Amino acid sequence: MNLQKLSRLDLNLLVSLQALLEEKSVTRAAARLFISQPAMSRVLQRLRYQLDDPLFTRTGNELVPTPKARDLQQRLPRLLDGILDMVSEGEFDPTTYVGEITIAVPEFVAISLISQLTKVITEYAPGLILSISSETDSVEGELADGVLDFAIDIEKTMTDDITTTPLAIFTPSIWMREGHPLAHKETVTLTEILEYPFIQYYLLISKRVSARTDARFDRALRELGLKRKKTLVTNQLMTAMETVCDTDCLMVAAKYGVTMEREMHRIIRKRYPADIPHEGKIKLVLLQHQRTSGSPIHQWLSEKIVGLIQERETIIDV
Repeated sequence: MNLQKLSRLDLNLLVSLQALLEEKSVTRAAARLFISQPAMSRVLQRLRYQLDDPLFTRTGNELVPTPKARDLQQRLPRLLDGILDMVSEGEFDPTTYVGEITIAVPEFVAISLISQLTKVITEYAPGLILSISSETDSVEGELADGVLDFAIDIEKTMTDDITTTPLAIFTPSIWMREGHPLAHKETVTLTEILEYPFIQYYLLISKRVSARTDARFDRALRELGLKRKKTLVTNQLMTAMETVCDTDCLMVAAKYGVTMEREMHRIIRKRYPADIPHEGKIKLVLLQHQRTSGSPIHQWLSEKIVGLIQERETIIDV
């Protein structure tokens, strides 16, 4: 970049040139910028000298742009808008943003969150496109590489360049179908629930599932020398829900939000058995690379996600 040449150009002159191009009148351009007509005439002379072009010819009372001025008329608004954006940090207007944000979200969160988030974006940031996925090779790696802008996941250890924002805390319960043999009981015991097969909903953001991967519930059982029978392991939420409703399988989960509550009339929740230790607090977090922490659109979207999540409860396998 030729900084020496740029240093000889008064960038304020470009603002005056834009006014002249829009108004096609020295008098009207002067009024637009709150300066006198003679001062604007002097500005025009400086522009002609700096740009080595007459810029305008006069036809009657109107200024007619030269070919060079017409070329500048095409490029100048974009240049000035860019400068304005640069110096207007902290005054972000989401309605002007145009672009794409990628988020990795487990289906158990997405099914309640994304429809609500889309409503917000449609109203306040119509130029924003959300790209939502529930499968990645590596959440941490794709955040670092810029493949992902955000990820929503269960709290776990991350590198220092990943920022973590708390979203919600959940307590587990036992889910079963309405007509399940244990459905009539006020409370259920560990011995009783281990008589039935389990569905493990694989909530982690991953491409593959495996019965060899233990949930918190499995680890708690192992400490007691016990083990549950898994009949289905899946990362497909609706598959898990329908299987709970149509079989005697149980699922360890937590209360879901309003979106799914209407669909859950066939499912009964029981308190987590008192005779098994468990982590009472399961934390859901929003993950973001530090690279985007200063971005206005990322800050705005992060605030919306946090607000929407904290209005709801959700499902989680432990």
